[in-house]
Amino acid sequence: STDSPGLCAFILTIISYLLIVATFPFSLCLCIKVVQEYERAVIFRLGRLLKGGAKGPGIFFVIPCIDSYRKVDLRTVSFDVPPQEILSLDSVPVSVEAVIYLRVRDATAAETNVEDYSHSTRLLAATTLRNVLGTRNLAEILSERESISATMQSSLDDATDPWGVKVERVEIKDVRLPVQLQRAMAAEAEAAREARAKVIAAEGEQRASRALKEAADVINESPAALQLRYLQTLNAISAENNSTIIFPLPIDVLTHMIQKKDAE
Repeated sequence: STDSPGLCAFILTIISYLLIVATFPFSLCLCIKVVQEYERAVIFRLGRLLKGGAKGPGIFFVIPCIDSYRKVDLRTVSFDVPPQEILSLDSVPVSVEAVIYLRVRDATAAETNVEDYSHSTRLLAATTLRNVLGTRNLAEILSERESISATMQSSLDDATDPWGVKVERVEIKDVRLPVQLQRAMAAEAEAAREARAKVIAAEGEQRASRALKEAADVINESPAALQLRYLQTLNAISAENNSTIIFPLPIDVLTHMIQKKDAE
């Protein structure tokens, strides 16, 4: 703040400095603090944010009695969003879980602009998850997880920017459907597979009948081809060392004999 701290604050500051000098070097144990590489210290002097921003990493100096500080961890943290019961756009109830990865980008803003940035981000993530998935149907929720995650990340990042928090990644962890709906979907998928199998079998029979028709047309063009096929069949039967050999009789011979008998 740019407001003047006042005379009382000035007097307390002078007294604190005098106590430090009077108790030197023992006062160094209370004045010198250390933060790790991944931490920052936000210092408040008589309730006011100290100018210069967060301190660290390394050693920094505080004045006992009038200074207080808070350490902020800058490492990426992850947390699970509790399962959210959501009604999709096509009126299907689903339970969705997600994982959020975030880190503190500005330690000063994280301490001064929001009471508890971690808890606030958790609540915001749960609300955003419900809002985003409420605009999608079940098929999109199951197949477009990456698109949903990107939309959630963008929305959360914009909302948490004033808090000094950066949402790095959002992942849809699990999508659970009611048991009755799972059975209905399984029955539908099984029926669809059976229908496709029947269609494939019908197409195979159709192609086989066309091939047989073409083969019959080829044999019909050459009478000797039928005799060769007849001999080939006998050869295949004899190769199996069977004791019984069946000689197929051409239908044309039987037809000729029947017609001759009728003529008599």
